[in-house]
Amino acid sequence: MTPIDEARRERMSATVHAYFDACNAASRERFEAVLAEDCVHWFPPGTGSPYVGREAIIELWTTFVREKGSQWTIDRLVCDGTELCVEWTHYKPLVGERIRGSEWYTFDQDGKLDGIWAHYASPRDPARAANELDGYPYAERGYLTQAPALSPEIAAERSRSLEAMAAAQKAP
Repeated sequence: MTPIDEARRERMSATVHAYFDACNAASRERFEAVLAEDCVHWFPPGTGSPYVGREAIIELWTTFVREKGSQWTIDRLVCDGTELCVEWTHYKPLVGERIRGSEWYTFDQDGKLDGIWAHYASPRDPARAANELDGYPYAERGYLTQAPALSPEIAAERSRSLEAMAAAQKAP
């Protein structure tokens, strides 16, 4: 068995946590710090995938924050210093939905994310408020069933980002 490179494992984990902070803050600057310019984000069929390039991914998630109030949590993270996978929840409070799934990540030589591929816990069904595994005891196992409060720092940055996006859309 190959020993785990703890320093690399910590860097990989920190990068993915920073990516989720970027999503929650809807922050271009945070996205630029963690996504490689040529990053690709793949999704299950029927979701508009793949999103190719950092700009496409930033546009995707900032639009979700603006239109659906999206927030994300990392429910579980596994990293061996070579590969990293998370289980996540994507809350959409403005439309009363949540989706659960997992993602695998790859990293470029500079430690930025260059590949993200998502797997949903169940087929995407827009008629369902909760797209998750049928019968799985999420609440009993400590999973949140509503979007959590954002930290004051992330909430303030999110507000500034949304205001800047709104101003940019109004500009001629």
